[in-house]
Amino acid sequence: MLRTILICILSIGIIGVGYWGYQEHKEKTAVLLQAENNYQRAFHDLTYDMSLLNDKMGSTLAMSSRDQLSPALTEVWRVTSEAHSNVGQLPLTLVPFNKTEEFLSNVSDFSYRVGVRDLDKNPLTDEEYGRLEELYKQSTDIQQDLRKVQNLVLEDNLRWMDVEMALATNDAQADNTIIDGLKTVEKRAGEYSETDFGPTNASSEEGNKNFSKLKGKEIDENEAKKVARSFLELDKNAKIDVTKNGNGANYKFYSLRIQEPGKEQETNMDITKKGGYPIWAIRHVDVDKQNISLNKAMNKAMKFLKDQRFESLVASDSAQYDNVGVFTFVEERQGVRIYPDAVKIKVSLGDGSIVGFSAADFLAAHHDREIPKPALNADEAKKKINENVLIQEERLAIIQNDLGEEVLCYEFLGTINKDTYRIFINAENGNEEDVKKMDNTEPIYNGV
Repeated sequence: MLRTILICILSIGIIGVGYWGYQEHKEKTAVLLQAENNYQRAFHDLTYDMSLLNDKMGSTLAMSSRDQLSPALTEVWRVTSEAHSNVGQLPLTLVPFNKTEEFLSNVSDFSYRVGVRDLDKNPLTDEEYGRLEELYKQSTDIQQDLRKVQNLVLEDNLRWMDVEMALATNDAQADNTIIDGLKTVEKRAGEYSETDFGPTNASSEEGNKNFSKLKGKEIDENEAKKVARSFLELDKNAKIDVTKNGNGANYKFYSLRIQEPGKEQETNMDITKKGGYPIWAIRHVDVDKQNISLNKAMNKAMKFLKDQRFESLVASDSAQYDNVGVFTFVEERQGVRIYPDAVKIKVSLGDGSIVGFSAADFLAAHHDREIPKPALNADEAKKKINENVLIQEERLAIIQNDLGEEVLCYEFLGTINKDTYRIFINAENGNEEDVKKMDNTEPIYNGV
């Protein structure tokens, strides 16, 4: 009898395990199928975008009227944005596709700058037409390479998930037709990455966090630990694990995992290899209750920055999310706020401790600048603002425009009804560079 019961139990167990395994396999297959479909769609959309881009650029060369170029090049800019989006959806984390994205950025920047320009007052030069023609030739080559890969994918029914598995396992025997084809596309785009697009092109590297402006010598893992102990004021018995990162990236850094004695939560931090600058740090803590005000937390953040020798930073914005205060500080020189040089601090509203720090923007943008003199005065710039805006504060500021270029502006902080706006007027030509509605934030005024 007991034997029969045991057999029944085992049988039920085997059936249960089998059913569970079947369900797991079914769910995994569904996930893989969805990923495969997404990859296929993104790739074929990218190939279509490159073909459309090539056609649009070819059309601009055939136009007899220069004033038709503005809407045509604006359309080129739109298509490059879609191509960028599709590139980002491909399983290319293990396949460098940086040069292709850089080429798309160059085309995008060129077409945007020319497309929004007043071509009646400032028509394209012969040199710019020559560059446009060169861009068209380059897009033709890249488009043809992509079509070859597309033809192979369709003809041989190749799967992108097989590509990802081959890359993950370094399987040299696997069919790497897609990989080889994309490497050809990347190599072709790399040949064009050094093309001189002249003053109409903003460097695509400006928008990347490549930290090319860092100063100092390279540090080793032990020095990275010293930086972390000093920056976070760690207990001497804190355990720090260090991992090297950044291979193939624009910069190298150390990732640190920190466990302090007596604390369950760990801290994670990244430090640049060159110069040993903290990029970001975050303490994983739960803040259940607010015990201090947002203003007091801001003062804690300011003290932390001064202790870390960020004396030239001033408070720009504050916001509260649950029981955590988030503050943005920017560089200020000669009374001019430099918004690209920004640092963000997160402070617990429970005990006032620093739970987050990010200086990625600051490290990427900070350098010695010569601040230009404004061509317009504040009153002239103020006339460019909507008359319904009640101005509360004004100052000079440097911001980055849509092309990643730094421009000197008048910054006006004003309100319409209960909404607060930050408005930037170009101090050189009076153009409205940017308008930001301050949602769920508290603007910090000079007297605070």
